Amino acid sequence: MLITRKVEFSASHVCALPRLTAEENRRLYGEAANPHGHGHNYVIEVTLDGQPDPVTGMVIDLKELKEILNREVVDPMDHRLLNREVPPFDRVVPTVENLAIEIWRRLEAPLSGGPGRLHRVRVYETPDLFADYFGE
Repeated sequence: MLITRKVEFSASHVCALPRLTAEENRRLYGEAANPHGHGHNYVIEVTLDGQPDPVTGMVIDLKELKEILNREVVDPMDHRLLNREVPPFDRVVPTVENLAIEIWRRLEAPLSGGPGRLHRVRVYETPDLFADYFGE
């Protein structure tokens, strides 16, 4: 069985590689290379795979999952300029793909060993653009 919890946060980012010129970054990333940054209202869906407990009927305590998501993802990233305030994005371009990978990395340890296993992280950058990450 799969169960998914959704959280949201707002953050800004700049998509640019330091070794490229401003013009090269604009060609590669378009408007996302604006050096002043631009913001998104990110929507994160975290899906766990597991069997419901025969007594509680739950794959995971959803209150506990929400606390983990807030602690590991929302609190450190909400209302931040990702490139300057949220490692590893001080050295990794904060694309939607890289955000999905980093969120998985942040959730992997807190969710390991529990009844539900991390199955997928989906990050919506806009309502019509998202990335899915399933781990390695």
